[in-house]
Amino acid sequence: MQLEHALLEIAEIRERMASTQVFRGYRAEIAAASGGLALLAAGLQGRIVTDPVGDIPGFVRFWSAVAALAIVATAIDLGVRWYRDGSGRERVRILNAVRALVPCLVTGALVTAVVVKFAPELGWTLPGLWSLLFAQGLFASTPLLPRSAWWVGGYYVAAGLVVLGVAHDTRALAGWTMGVTFGVGQLLAAAVLFFSLERRHGS
Repeated sequence: MQLEHALLEIAEIRERMASTQVFRGYRAEIAAASGGLALLAAGLQGRIVTDPVGDIPGFVRFWSAVAALAIVATAIDLGVRWYRDGSGRERVRILNAVRALVPCLVTGALVTAVVVKFAPELGWTLPGLWSLLFAQGLFASTPLLPRSAWWVGGYYVAAGLVVLGVAHDTRALAGWTMGVTFGVGQLLAAAVLFFSLERRHGS
């Protein structure tokens, strides 16, 4: 019993230490690649989804596929990190990072499903809502990220509010709207990761 109690205390201490240290598992290359993917998809949207206002399900399927590719790339990168150099403390940090983002992703998927099925006339709000929800995931992750990550979350909040407040119907669902929101947002995230963590850590 004493040994089990001691092991539990060690695990708790390890988790506390991991939660207060900056997580280096998110890499600038992956964030930049996802930003580039979003910009590429923004350029291709007009050819694949010719009428996003009249085809909300098609718009959602297109951008869900783009998001899935970005998520899979991040998951693979974290998985490799987990198995290659995943000490107990590092694995706790990875789990904490995933836990911080999962709620916003699940909420975004549920909101999207409800809008598509029951209120497609509100489909134009989805890009703004996605941006705001992703910002919440970033803010939840800030204890694990460098302080400058707040700027990335702030960008997504501002972009989401602009889309909801200024862009309506065709403009909200235009490829350039998604490109500016998520393409530029992820490139900003890549810059934050590089200049705050990777370049400093490598020097």
